[in-house]
Amino acid sequence: MTNQTNIHWQNDEELFAIIREELYTAVVGDIMDQEGYVHQFLPPQIQPLRDDIFLVGRAMTVLEADCFENIPKKTYNPVFEKPFGLMLEALDDLKENEVYICTGASPTYALWGELMATRATKLGSNGAVVNGYSRDTHGILAIDFPTFSYGRYAQDQAPRGKVIDYRVPIEIEGVRVNDGDIIIGDIDGVCVVPKEIEQTIFTKAIEKARGEKVVQQAILDGMSAKDAFDKYGIM
Repeated sequence: MTNQTNIHWQNDEELFAIIREELYTAVVGDIMDQEGYVHQFLPPQIQPLRDDIFLVGRAMTVLEADCFENIPKKTYNPVFEKPFGLMLEALDDLKENEVYICTGASPTYALWGELMATRATKLGSNGAVVNGYSRDTHGILAIDFPTFSYGRYAQDQAPRGKVIDYRVPIEIEGVRVNDGDIIIGDIDGVCVVPKEIEQTIFTKAIEKARGEKVVQQAILDGMSAKDAFDKYGIM
């Protein structure tokens, strides 16, 4: 198969270009399984707003919590004195090539919308992944901002939820996400590649994706599935 020494990149822009051109969540997930990282996919209800959306970028983690008043009459936490908590600060802290990834709320309101997507686009963000709903769907799709969510639901997070922290470790149904991990999303779901293993995972994923093309051609040429696997070790 492809020699790993021919697979290299100098920075995130080069890596993300290769990922967009050659990879997809299934092959990345296969390599993480092989490396012992067997629980890296976010729950299957987190889907792209449109089937052709592809997302890759570094996680900017956001932690949300439910609340029951927009501004409570009494609180010991100054974050709850703000209409959205720290959501505006988190949004404005997005960097180029980062993905806004949010969890912690009950799935009863939207965690992402058009104005947030507009600001994120201006900052060079690569997309948003929320463990809940998104809204303003026509507007988000009109600006072509990659968004993954449970689906479309207009009920707003204010006065139902507030961002309580960001750039902290989060978990989405047992999948740990740290700030700076790489997030990949497509029609088949969203997976998380921990920063500390990204070099190994992407080198092997690129090699496997290139190898799969060879195997596919062999099968098209008449080779059996068993013979192809015995020869190439890929299926």
